[in-house]
Amino acid sequence: MEPLTIAGRTFRSRLMVGTGKYNTFIDMRDALDASGTEIVTVAVRRVNLDEREESLLSYIDLDKYFLLPNTAGCHTAEQAVRTARLARAAGLSNWVKLEVIPDDGTLLPDPVATVEAAQQLVKEGFVVLPYTTDDHTVAKRLLDVGCATIMPFGSAIGTGQGLPNPERLKRIIELVNGRVPVVIDAGIGAPSDVSLAMELGADAVLVNTAIAKANDPVEMAKAMSLGVEAGRLAYLSGRIPRNEVASPSSPQSGLITN
Repeated sequence: MEPLTIAGRTFRSRLMVGTGKYNTFIDMRDALDASGTEIVTVAVRRVNLDEREESLLSYIDLDKYFLLPNTAGCHTAEQAVRTARLARAAGLSNWVKLEVIPDDGTLLPDPVATVEAAQQLVKEGFVVLPYTTDDHTVAKRLLDVGCATIMPFGSAIGTGQGLPNPERLKRIIELVNGRVPVVIDAGIGAPSDVSLAMELGADAVLVNTAIAKANDPVEMAKAMSLGVEAGRLAYLSGRIPRNEVASPSSPQSGLITN
């Protein structure tokens, strides 16, 4: 599979994996290993920045994985910008997965605040990967302010509902048109969802809950990796069009007749 490039940095895997919701840090570590991922997201607010040896970072091999801090838990643009600055000052990264989610119980991103925070962070030299809705207008705003990826949700975080609106995601992919990678984030429930996202033309996917809460996170991580590969190969190979009428698989000319 050809590499994924984000902001000039190249990755072999097109599967990003989150680090929340695992029963134990050991489960998380083993699932990361099995997934083949190279990009691991970490909520800055979960990291003990003063005593790293006692935090989840102790279970993430920083020589093997690229750490992508995220602003999970931030309800406003101001909180997200402040959290990103804190992560950079602590030496985590100048890359940030931007999440601005109002405290309204929906876990849906605030598009206006996300664009506002993204604009500020890009000005300050951050590489910004924003989590957003499947609205193409918002995607265009984020592209215009200089984000390094566009990360629309498949469905709401943690629902496992997959991609109920694939045409909306496809419209974003066509809008972005390869200028930056499109990464489908949130709502993934099964490897078939991952494969569909890649078949649509997404450049990568980010999965957390579907792996972390599976009965066997390690095996599910492997399955997600295979789903990414299958979907990408299918996209590059070219899907046949859907037809309204049946078409025989075998040629109808030159048949033996009585």
